Amino acid sequence: MSSIPLTLTTLLALFAFAGNSLLCRLALQHTLIDASSFTSIRLISGAAMLWLIVRCRNGYVRQAGNWTSALALFTYAACFSIAYVSLPAAVGALLLFGAVQITMIGYGLWTGERLRRLQIVGLVSAFIGLIGLLLPGLSTPPLQGSVLMLGAGIAWGIYSLRGRRMNHPVQATAGNFGRTVPLVMILSLMTQTDFTWDSLGAGYAIISGAIASAGGYVLWYKALPQLHATQAATVQLSVPILAAVGAIGVLNEPITLRLGLTSIAVLGGIALVIHRGRNEVYSGQLQPQPLKNNQNYRLEIK
Repeated sequence: MSSIPLTLTTLLALFAFAGNSLLCRLALQHTLIDASSFTSIRLISGAAMLWLIVRCRNGYVRQAGNWTSALALFTYAACFSIAYVSLPAAVGALLLFGAVQITMIGYGLWTGERLRRLQIVGLVSAFIGLIGLLLPGLSTPPLQGSVLMLGAGIAWGIYSLRGRRMNHPVQATAGNFGRTVPLVMILSLMTQTDFTWDSLGAGYAIISGAIASAGGYVLWYKALPQLHATQAATVQLSVPILAAVGAIGVLNEPITLRLGLTSIAVLGGIALVIHRGRNEVYSGQLQPQPLKNNQNYRLEIK
């Protein structure tokens, strides 16, 4: 892959991931669709698109994925949607991203990895940034939505950790999405009293599932083997920023001083953890060297 297609592919994937936050917030804030229905349509449309992509690429769909990863994926998607009923898009993206990264870095520490001094400063900065965002004040995001989004980030971190050794990531992702279908049916039955339908909201959910999720993952997996670990980890820092810029332009959401300062603390702290030293804590699906086709890697952004 030449540098121009690689750059374009990477940018499109990052815009797709940021777009998920905007689409979810747009649907739940500006249409009548309920969060459970949005989640169901998103996951089912993502499963259908990934099945089609795998079918067209390989001529057959091999059995891949597992139920534990599918449960983590479902938990992420459900908490993500319910949280965005009350959270602004930019705040939600920052909470999600911070929780994912801290979960995966924390796992590295728990399994014996060690941080250098400046990396410790970065990790503490990220924690302080998240805590500062949630401290009481006029611009404090709703507590329930914040807790749910942090839960979504933890679930996605677990999903990423479980999938980091996949040899066929697109097929495994398709299998995991497919396994969420019975789970979303159960969710729909449990929340049928809150059911509200909106065709525009359903359209946003389909775009989120089939394009921003399924399409974004395929693009990212295409670009990832050509990126060094630090390159891939660094470009992911742009996703909350892209979501914040999109929230200003698309949703007319204000960017507060608190959000700006906490974003610097969280994203800057994570950047320090990613970049300091040769033996960094494992901070995602990434390996220390450029990845080759069919090596082990896994996506960590939503």
